[in-house]
Amino acid sequence: MLKQHRELSMSIRRTIKNNEEVGIRPNKTYQSFVAAAGSHRELNFIEKDKNQNFFFELELEEDQSIKLAFWADARSRAVFEYFRDVILFHTTYNTNRYNLVCSSFVGMNHHGQSTLLGCSLMKNKEIESFKWLFQCWLRCMGGNAPKGFLTNQCASMKRDLEACMATTIHRWCIWHIMKKIPSKLNGYKGHAEIEQEMSQVVWNSYSKDSFDRN
Repeated sequence: MLKQHRELSMSIRRTIKNNEEVGIRPNKTYQSFVAAAGSHRELNFIEKDKNQNFFFELELEEDQSIKLAFWADARSRAVFEYFRDVILFHTTYNTNRYNLVCSSFVGMNHHGQSTLLGCSLMKNKEIESFKWLFQCWLRCMGGNAPKGFLTNQCASMKRDLEACMATTIHRWCIWHIMKKIPSKLNGYKGHAEIEQEMSQVVWNSYSKDSFDRN
């Protein structure tokens, strides 16, 4: 029963969440787990673990396969209160055996370090999927929209962000933009010099006017 060996399984978490929604007190929920297991010694968590401040949402297909899933832990929710100025939303596709879109919400703390503010799995990148995800994330973070939100150049994300976070300023992530420059310029003579010049313009222009001028 050492802390590093205790855990709440996904089904246990789901049961706790469902019980909370219908008004069942946490101690009653824990007692039901004890009764089902036969003894509290048969559980791999203790009573205080049931109050773990997690957030989990799941949407299934008709065949019970995962369509959408989102989760965030207590640390993510606490950190968001302090470092919610600008959030980076990043998606990685087809790098796992389930062919699901893995996405993450990332902020930056006062040490310049990335801090995770939530993760999700999605079956596709359709508009409804992003809308569901952004609504879940915003609800998990107490309904407080960030000041700025960075994404790649995806039209679906843009529409859903405007619908879910009307006051948030949406910008494209500069890393995604710069990554495309080589492929866009490879057909030009002297493209290496052009790329270098473009990088100087992008990274060393500190205002709109200086960028336009350069």
